Amino acid sequence: MFPSLQLKLDRFEELELQLQDPEILANPTKLVGIQREYGGLGRVAKAVRIFNERAEDIEAARMMVEEETEDDAKAYAQEELDSLLKAHEAQNTELEELVVSGDSITRGGLIMEIRAGTGGEEAALFARNLFEMYQRYIEQHKKWKVEVLDLQTADMGGVKEVIFSVTGEAAFHRLQFESGGHRVQRVPETETQGRIHTSAATVAVLPEATEVELNIKPDDLRIDTFHASGPGGQKVNKTESAIRIIHLPTNTIVQCQDEKSQHKNKAKAMRVLRSRVLESMQQKANQERADQRRTLIGSGDRSQRIRTYNFPQGRVTDHRIGLTLYKIDQVMQGNLDELIEAMLEFDRQERLKGGFENNSN
Repeated sequence: MFPSLQLKLDRFEELELQLQDPEILANPTKLVGIQREYGGLGRVAKAVRIFNERAEDIEAARMMVEEETEDDAKAYAQEELDSLLKAHEAQNTELEELVVSGDSITRGGLIMEIRAGTGGEEAALFARNLFEMYQRYIEQHKKWKVEVLDLQTADMGGVKEVIFSVTGEAAFHRLQFESGGHRVQRVPETETQGRIHTSAATVAVLPEATEVELNIKPDDLRIDTFHASGPGGQKVNKTESAIRIIHLPTNTIVQCQDEKSQHKNKAKAMRVLRSRVLESMQQKANQERADQRRTLIGSGDRSQRIRTYNFPQGRVTDHRIGLTLYKIDQVMQGNLDELIEAMLEFDRQERLKGGFENNSN
């Protein structure tokens, strides 16, 4: 049995008790945070409980084999023991996978940020293409939910920046390695001479932090309000509904203007702020573990170029693992599983090299 998984089962059972506490049930903020953590641990808890119960059944079957004197009864007990041992061995592999996956497997929620980089309007159009690509991928997972937190459009229909959340089992686990620089090579719609241009966008995948997980003091915040703006910087409403929040200890700045309500914009901005502060803390932890892993593919370094989308050649290349797929049309339609599975397997092998217990994200 892996100690880290037993600890997660213990935490799951602790949360079960908390969810029966009237004080917690009466506190929506704490309740949402606990429910989210509880839901994320469900898969691990179920697997560990089955593993532990089967271990007890194996002990009982062994005693029966030793104690039975009649041949038929002894043979039946041995058959039952062999069946249990086979199932136990198979599940041991499943638990190994859960350990190697680290904390990402128990964290359902994420916040994704996509920003246009170098390339002007073409970069903004590419950022929109990436957003649509991820939306299509998310739609393939029926139990996942997406919510746009902030959207800033460009003049030609592109996207300067979009921030959205994704919730659902294993959402963060599967999308965690999309962080980094995405580069596109293609002939822009505005190009009259057919020349290929190179543009870029950055993607950040942040684990969504709850107030229970990360307590931010009000005194550490500076909150400003301003008029929301549309394409070209034009004012789109007469009230100061847009919100800018600065986390003073880390100088983390978040703004949100997607909603007409100042209250809603503030709530959304706080979700993004908590996740960015948590990401910053995790980045430091990743750097401290750098000597334990050959690469830091889970670090989410936004300056690292991770993928190139070459439209004339119809190829997508992931530079971290040297994988090239000549399926750009399928990829842009949200068929990302081949890329995602390859990254997860690469990370799994890296974690195996580093040891099971030194692997939380």
